[in-house]
Amino acid sequence: MSGVGSGYDLSVTTFSPEGRVFQVEYAGKATDNGVPCVGVCCKDGAILAVEKPEETKMMIAGSNRRIFTVARHCGMAVPGQLPDGRQIVSRAQQEAENYKRLYGETIPTKVLCDRLANFCHLFSLYWSLRPLGSAALTASYDDEGPHIYLSETNGVSYRYYGIAVGKGRQGIKTELERLKLDRMTCREALKTVCKCLIKQRDDQGSKKFEIELAWISEETNKQFVRVPEDLAKESEEAARREIEQEEDDDSDMES
Repeated sequence: MSGVGSGYDLSVTTFSPEGRVFQVEYAGKATDNGVPCVGVCCKDGAILAVEKPEETKMMIAGSNRRIFTVARHCGMAVPGQLPDGRQIVSRAQQEAENYKRLYGETIPTKVLCDRLANFCHLFSLYWSLRPLGSAALTASYDDEGPHIYLSETNGVSYRYYGIAVGKGRQGIKTELERLKLDRMTCREALKTVCKCLIKQRDDQGSKKFEIELAWISEETNKQFVRVPEDLAKESEEAARREIEQEEDDDSDMES
């Protein structure tokens, strides 16, 4: 028996009778099945975090980066297919540089993310191209304050208080919705973000992984930088201790 998209998923320019473009939906699945990426907007800045599995024991830690600097005031995390994600980052860097050269000021985050969404949408307009298998999670701090934006491969871009993309995103979103992010500082939120990423790994606990963290806040003078290694390690260890404490408390209640 043929599938629902049979005959209508052979070209990115073909609509199904229900008005769906299956090739774009397939590209979205590449993002949904990619590494978990989290972005949160706090009262003094924004944080990006990515959980990356250890592909091989011979890989040097930190060499498979998923978070990139776009400009001094913003950075980006890319879930899904990393080569496609690097294309989006490269485009973002060009847009930021051209805007600075033309107007003499940094590009507003909304303008940048809308342009990235348009860039991704272009890949769904021509039969000779394929949709990009990655999204762009952007953190920035401009004149309007800190921002978190998600530009998706289907050509839409939205602003969030907190958002998760990739594997385990539903569980992480549920955890984020319980938080009062507008009352938390970035330092306080680091442990919480690490905790969300660690807890969603219940089915892959035996495989090693690392958490990549970057932030932009008043503490960093509104510049996008990587979280210092000692602070990142401290936050991750604190998150693990809190998870273990919660598990012990649950065990005591059951007994």
